[in-house]
Amino acid sequence: MSASLNQFFFAVYPYICLAVFFMGSLARFDRDQYTWKSDSSQLLRAGQLRWGSNLFHIGILFLLFGHTVGLLTPHWVYAPFISAGQKQLVAVFSGGTAGLICFIGLSLLLHRRIFDPRIRLTSHRTDLAILVILWVQLCLGLVTLPFSWHHRDGGTMMVLAEWAQNIATFRPDAALMTGIDWPFKVHMVLGMTIFLLFPFSRLVHVWSGLATVGYAFRPYQLVRSRRLNVPRRGA
Repeated sequence: MSASLNQFFFAVYPYICLAVFFMGSLARFDRDQYTWKSDSSQLLRAGQLRWGSNLFHIGILFLLFGHTVGLLTPHWVYAPFISAGQKQLVAVFSGGTAGLICFIGLSLLLHRRIFDPRIRLTSHRTDLAILVILWVQLCLGLVTLPFSWHHRDGGTMMVLAEWAQNIATFRPDAALMTGIDWPFKVHMVLGMTIFLLFPFSRLVHVWSGLATVGYAFRPYQLVRSRRLNVPRRGA
């Protein structure tokens, strides 16, 4: 990758994707709330959906949490408890397991979406496209595992974490990514592209999933019955 492309993809592109991610999601919620859904096809065929959806969501939620915490947590926070190399091994085994679970679930969903005639006819092109992109992203993530195993000292993980933390603190440094192996680079660029496409796909329902956490802390709803033409007790 040339220096100019490296500078664009790892210093400019992240902010483009994040801006579209937040502003696009807000605009869609404001303008097209009736499209803010996942378009479930459970009524058409439930068996394969049950296995595929559960495996996919279990895996993807673990991966999302793991990537977020792993990349954005400074080294000094976990250094007293675990070394960078040990953290790398934990990431390889736990991330590999979750990635495989997610891959199996997404493959079932993709197979169902493509090869079931009824579901294919009721599917939007964006539904299929986003599933394919997620499937490719998972494949790339699994491809990075041998490279991560080769760098068991945690050096590559530390560089990726420093790059991500610099992006979060508005101090982008694309030079950090110069010596990183190509699967990591492609995996990062495609991951950012998913954030870019997020507001224009069915993935927006993730926001609603996060919002349901507040449901557990909301006050009780008081419901009073109003019966018309019914005399009071004792009247």
